Amino acid sequence: MNEKVLVLYGGLSKEREVSIRSGRAVAASLRRNGFIVKEFDFKGKIETVLESFSPDVVFIALHGKYGEDGTVQGALEIAGVPYTGSGVLASAVCMNKFITKKLFNSLDIETAEFLPFHKGEKLSYKEVTRYLKSNKIVIKPVDQGSTIGISIVDNEDDFKKGIKEAFALSDDIIVEQFINGKEITITVIGNNNNVIALPTIEIVPENDFYDYESKYVPGMSHHIIPARISRVTDEKAKKNALLIYKNFGLRDFARIDFIVSNGIPFALEVNTIPGFTETSLVPDAARAYGMTFDNLTTFVVNEALKRNK
Repeated sequence: MNEKVLVLYGGLSKEREVSIRSGRAVAASLRRNGFIVKEFDFKGKIETVLESFSPDVVFIALHGKYGEDGTVQGALEIAGVPYTGSGVLASAVCMNKFITKKLFNSLDIETAEFLPFHKGEKLSYKEVTRYLKSNKIVIKPVDQGSTIGISIVDNEDDFKKGIKEAFALSDDIIVEQFINGKEITITVIGNNNNVIALPTIEIVPENDFYDYESKYVPGMSHHIIPARISRVTDEKAKKNALLIYKNFGLRDFARIDFIVSNGIPFALEVNTIPGFTETSLVPDAARAYGMTFDNLTTFVVNEALKRNK
C-alpha cells in the first residue's frame, strides 16, 4: 500500500488525552498495515499539514468538541480531502444530545423521558421530578462526550450542584429520567447496503455508572461479550442500532449506547468517533466478530477511500 493517511488526534476538547491514545493506536496499526502515516496533534489549524503531506485520506481520532461535532469534518469538506467517519450533519446531530433524543422519539425508539433547558432558565427540582415521574434524574450538558459534566442526583442540593456543573460546560443541558438497568453498547460498521451490527457488549462499571473514570482507567469497568440479555432484547437493540445508524446518516463506524430495563433497550446516545485504543469498546466488539484491530483500522480507511474514488 502507498496510500497516505493523516491521523488527527489530540484536539481542544476535555477528551484530549483519550484522543491522543486513540490516535497513536490507530497510527501504529495503519503503519503495520503498510500505509504511509503521519500523526498530527490537532490544535485548531489544519491547512499547513494538509498542504505539506497531501494525504489520500484523514483518519479522525478526535473525541468531543471541535472533532466529533462536524467542525473538522466541515474543514476537510472544504479542503476536498476524504476522511473517516460520519459527515458534517450526522456528526453535529449526534454531538447534540437534545437533537439526538428528539430523533429517537421520531423513530419510535424507546429513550428516557427528558427536558431541555437553556442557561438562564429557572429549574425547580420538584417540578422536574414531577414531570419526569422520577426522583432520581440525570443531568447532562448537550454537547460533551465521555460522560463529562454528567450528574445523577436524587435531592435538591445535588440537583443545584449538578445544574451548575453542566451549565459551566454548555449553554444548553438536558435533564432526563434515571433508568436503572444493564448498560450495553452496539457497534455498527459499514456503509450503504453493507452495514453490520457487531456483537453486543455489556458494560459493568466499578463506579455507580459508566463515568469518565470507568471508561478510561484500567480495571474500572468490564466488557462482557455476549451481553447477559435475552435473545429478543438483543435483537431489538441491534434492530434499533441499525435503524439509528441508517436514519441518522452515519458512516464507516459508530457506537450506540443503550440501557436495558425490564427487557427494553432504552437508547442513550450515539458516538460517531468512539474510543479507538486496543482495549476500547469498538475494537472489542470487532474482535468478538472476528476482526483484529488492524483489520478494523484498515476497513475504516478503505471505506473512506472508496468515497474519494
